[in-house]
Amino acid sequence: MRTVNQVDLDALTAARAPEWARLDGLSKRRDLAGPEVDELVARYQAASADLADIKTSAGRTPHGDHVSTMLGRARLRLTGAPENVLRLLPRFFALQLPAALYRLRWTTLVVAAAFIAIVVLVATWASADPALMAALGPEAQLQQYADEQFAQYYTENPAAVFAGMVWTNNAWIAAQCVLFGVTGIFPVYVLMQNAIGLGTSAAVMFAFDRGDVFVLYILPHGLLEMTSIFVAGAAGLHIFWAIVAPGPRTRLAALADAGLSLATVAIGLVFALALSGVVEGFVTGQPWPWWLKIGLGAIALGVFLVYMLVVGRRASRSGETGGLTEYEAGTPRLVAG
Repeated sequence: MRTVNQVDLDALTAARAPEWARLDGLSKRRDLAGPEVDELVARYQAASADLADIKTSAGRTPHGDHVSTMLGRARLRLTGAPENVLRLLPRFFALQLPAALYRLRWTTLVVAAAFIAIVVLVATWASADPALMAALGPEAQLQQYADEQFAQYYTENPAAVFAGMVWTNNAWIAAQCVLFGVTGIFPVYVLMQNAIGLGTSAAVMFAFDRGDVFVLYILPHGLLEMTSIFVAGAAGLHIFWAIVAPGPRTRLAALADAGLSLATVAIGLVFALALSGVVEGFVTGQPWPWWLKIGLGAIALGVFLVYMLVVGRRASRSGETGGLTEYEAGTPRLVAG
């Protein structure tokens, strides 16, 4: 078996350069005759062996990266016919998405605990401080909010319009938490802003003895809605942490890997928030028994948690991470450590 060390890596590159160039040239051609296809396959196999030798002996090198790029192009030339999107959907929903969600389970729990603690702290502090309550607005205005406006918010628009409005708004917030998580600031800002806003509303409602109304109107849709926001925040923080602690990889490689793996979460949360939007638009404001409305919200949350924890655990144990497959991502790069 051929072996390569750091000393003769340049010699190997010089010796194999014509063969690699021929491989690259064949992979770029649009039309190949039968013998040329056979040659492409043979040169692909030979270059793969060269790349394995380089990685095993020298780790990641510019030479290996160059060969890896050529092999990726050749592989696509041989087997890269576009795959039907409909064939990709089952894998996305059965493996990629639940595996990505499962990775976030503990961070989501921490985010949820911190969020709830802030809400309780703000609500308790504001409702017990007359000066702070006065700073929120005139007493008559706050009284009207507690007695009428809070509940009217859920019924003043047609159910379908209201459901669509809250869905698009929450989905946009969740997507931003994931995509701008690289900053490390945006997810924390969004979560803090929502926690303080919710805590302030709770303070007003409890200050005017309408705390029961607050809890009963928030729970039906809020169980799934807020859980989705917690997951989005957790995904954003994971992406940020990939830069802070990349491990043996470069920061750019770690960021790319985390981004590809967790961007699927933003897509999945669109569907979860659509379900919570339906509950908020068609259930929360209905004159139904509260046990029924909260029960429907709990069922919606239960469906999401089963998908995240049960289906996700199964997908994770099968080796899924939520990212691209090796074929989709290209030849993996070996790192030391």
